[in-house]
Amino acid sequence: MRPTIRPRMKQPAMVIPDAMQALLTLGKSVQENGVAPRTLDLVYLRASQINGCGFCVDMHSRDAKKAGETDERLFAVAAWREAPYFTEAERAVLALTEAATRLSDRADPVPDEIWNEAVRHYDERTLAALIIAIASINVWNRLNVSTRQVAGRLPAAAEAQNWAESPSTSR
Repeated sequence: MRPTIRPRMKQPAMVIPDAMQALLTLGKSVQENGVAPRTLDLVYLRASQINGCGFCVDMHSRDAKKAGETDERLFAVAAWREAPYFTEAERAVLALTEAATRLSDRADPVPDEIWNEAVRHYDERTLAALIIAIASINVWNRLNVSTRQVAGRLPAAAEAQNWAESPSTSR
């Protein structure tokens, strides 16, 4: 049996309130620029899977489920290429999410093929919001993974701010 996982420290954005506010504002800006919430859920979940952020995988899976996402789609996000549940636009954003999350995996981190497919489905403003969403979830993943934030356990301060329930957050 695996030992109990304990956080190394409080979530860093909870320690530095200005950082939390900046991250929440960044998340809100994404939602106000034409990206469908269902698409954001896919972005947040896929990047979190890649980064091994159990806290974010748990939270974003639950958020997506509450928002009406199907079990089939949630179960298949990690294998989206082989699953029939995603639209062409969703596949484009999942490919972009993977490329922008795994920057060091190839010489050309976001190849033209991936970029051009995303451009085919999203206008400049929406694409800008998606790129910011991908960057944002990667920040949250790195904060949570570095400090070993525990899946399923929101800090008391986060609960007091309705952190988990706020649609404007992107953790």
